Amino acid sequence: MSSLKKIHFLSDTRQNCMKALNDLETLYGQTPLNKADIIVILGGDGFMLRCLHDYYHLKKPFYGLNFGRIGFLLNDYHLNLLHERLAVALTTTLYPLKMSVMCREGNHTAFAINEVSLIRQTRQTAKLQVAINDQVRIPELMADGILLSTPAGSTAYNLSIQGPILPIDSALLALTPISPFRPRRWKGALLKNSHQVCFTVLEADKRPVSATADDTEIRHVTKVTVHEDATRPMHLLFDPH
Repeated sequence: MSSLKKIHFLSDTRQNCMKALNDLETLYGQTPLNKADIIVILGGDGFMLRCLHDYYHLKKPFYGLNFGRIGFLLNDYHLNLLHERLAVALTTTLYPLKMSVMCREGNHTAFAINEVSLIRQTRQTAKLQVAINDQVRIPELMADGILLSTPAGSTAYNLSIQGPILPIDSALLALTPISPFRPRRWKGALLKNSHQVCFTVLEADKRPVSATADDTEIRHVTKVTVHEDATRPMHLLFDPH
């Protein structure tokens, strides 16, 4: 028994999750969070993201059991053989995006596991300059906004604006425009995860823009710099299949 992993379960508050939590605790026990080897998440992708933000600093692996719809970051739920599944699970390491923002109120920093998005705040189209590694690639993008997605976030907002789905272990980021007007035929780009992207808001007073990193929104931004932060690894466990 000493070789079995000590598990701490975290559950969404939905009824089916709470019932599963009770069943799992009855069968496997509940180890205090600070003494656990693995954190098992019961919920959907959104709840997994919240737990990653809240508990990544504990440097423990996360294993998700899906009670949502897509479950891109989770595994199928089964009550039995959990220890056996954990013993053969494969580890994928995620790194969040670090968003550094300049705005009217000063400078701010936020982190995104899914995506960083810039979106117009008013009826007027946003005007943005896009630079990659300090080289201007798009002098003027007129659009509702633009989004930079991690592989983990590629099936979320990125997919809804017809961005590409990225393998979760790929060393890529998806740069996807939101309803672009000019350049009209630009559909986005795939970038290496080592690249730094800088968005400069043109005509910021006339065409205000907000920037959002997952659930952190900052309004009236003038410049946003984004890069992958390799100092914040997050380890997810997946069944081999």
